[in-house]
Amino acid sequence: MMVCWILTETVSIIVVLSWLGMNLYLFIDTYYWYEEEESFVYTRVILGSTLAWARASAVCLNFNCMLVLLPISRNLISFVRRTSICFRGPWRRQLDKNLKFHKLVAYGIAVNATIHIVAHLFNLERYHLSQSEGAGGLLAALSKLGNTPNESYLNPVRTFHTSTTTVLLTTIAGSSGLVISLALVLIMTSSTEFIRQFSYELFWYTHHIFIIFFISLAAHGAGRIIRGQTPESLLLHNVTFCRDHYAEWRATALCPVPQFSGKEPSAWKWVLGPVVLYACERIIRFWRFRQEVVITKVVSHPSAVLELHMKKRDFKMAPGQYIFIQCPSISPLEWHPFTLTSAPQEDFFSVHIRAAGDWTEALLKAFGAEGQAPKVPSSLPRLAVDGPFGAALTDVFHYPVSVCVAAGIGVTPFASLLKSIWYRCCEPQSQPVLSKVYFYWICRDARAFEWFADLLLSLETRMSEQAKTHFLSYHIFLTGWDENQAIHIALHWDENTDVITGLKQKTFYGRPNWNNEFKQIAYNHPSSSIGVFFCGPKAMSKTLQRMCRLYSSADPRGVHFYYNKESF
Repeated sequence: MMVCWILTETVSIIVVLSWLGMNLYLFIDTYYWYEEEESFVYTRVILGSTLAWARASAVCLNFNCMLVLLPISRNLISFVRRTSICFRGPWRRQLDKNLKFHKLVAYGIAVNATIHIVAHLFNLERYHLSQSEGAGGLLAALSKLGNTPNESYLNPVRTFHTSTTTVLLTTIAGSSGLVISLALVLIMTSSTEFIRQFSYELFWYTHHIFIIFFISLAAHGAGRIIRGQTPESLLLHNVTFCRDHYAEWRATALCPVPQFSGKEPSAWKWVLGPVVLYACERIIRFWRFRQEVVITKVVSHPSAVLELHMKKRDFKMAPGQYIFIQCPSISPLEWHPFTLTSAPQEDFFSVHIRAAGDWTEALLKAFGAEGQAPKVPSSLPRLAVDGPFGAALTDVFHYPVSVCVAAGIGVTPFASLLKSIWYRCCEPQSQPVLSKVYFYWICRDARAFEWFADLLLSLETRMSEQAKTHFLSYHIFLTGWDENQAIHIALHWDENTDVITGLKQKTFYGRPNWNNEFKQIAYNHPSSSIGVFFCGPKAMSKTLQRMCRLYSSADPRGVHFYYNKESF
């Protein structure tokens, strides 16, 4: 196992264990507090241990609701990435796992919400049964409190004939709890991978129910359905002595009737900070939405790929970053992420968009990319741009050697990178840390090479003119071809340029043998830190991650591969 992989995984494990440990601490600490706290002695007589289960899970629920918005605050993460000096190496790569942490926290919310709901269902049933004719002793005395003037009640179910469903629907705690549960179910179910792939719009719209979720969460505690003895009552009413003399509560001054009140709502205190922070995030997005975006060029590529060149005031980017685009004429609410394919040195920023769903198909149609006559700029629909935001690929220049692997349309993040590499190489005073780039592109359809091959051809020509052909080593793999293509390729194999791409480097057919590739790279750079950057499907990501572990040296002085996966 490689040292760097161990460090990265160790940091990830530390983050997860810290989150899990905090949850366990809050749960256990709160559980024992409610099991032992004197003011809830009489409440425990009715509810038993389910009181502690409900309250402990509520605190953990509040804790996770406090965290869940932070990983999706894109501007916050980009700010931390830009300004934090301490975020380097394994710690910096944790920022690229923000969506994984968001999902982990969401699972924590689901688990604690389930415990909280089940515990309160038991509590409601216990409240109801304590009002039955069969209830006697201290249990009956506590449930009847509040029937006389100047008494406060402990049991929110006032009579045995009151249905628990009625209590659930007519109280603030019950109705808001139902709304929270329904919102959580909708958010969780629409977030499954199947739903996101089948209908991203359904996932996007349903996810915004989180606004209702947080409003209901803040209101939930205002019902104060769980009640405990007031501090003033505890001074006059000694629970240890008086609980055994409940029949004399109204007859003796030693044991006055206990007074009860609901616990102060606390959920809003937990979530106020992150909600305000996220509100600022949305304000920034709205401000960016209002900024004018000038579309300077529209190019329609084969394989349903649209290239857009845009300009925007004070727009600054780094290689590998991405933006969110909204087209109000298609949908006034939807924002979709696209990787920037231009270099920071260019006077515009660009994206390449492939038709892969209802929204992207509508966008290509709106920009005349489906065979219609080109539209004049004044007739193009308005676009709004939010970003740019940082991504894993922005770290590619921090390594002396970088291995970039793209699968299919996952090549778009590397367009910006390769352009930026060229500009940096041409700067006379530039002395970048990066000295060697290995670029791999695996694609099924030969037509998808066309727009990117032009970029590679330009880079190949320029680097040849500057005598820097050693700097970039690229390997293109075509995984899908028919018999006619194979014959055509074989007939033109001896030509100086590749028949598919027009490049000097010939296209390979099939899939890379990653064992051979990593073995050769490790041999070429025996004592180097090598960054591996990937954008593509999960199966290939796991393979590359395994290769990084396998071919990294256990010796700190040897070669080490650092794996980075591009994700939105």
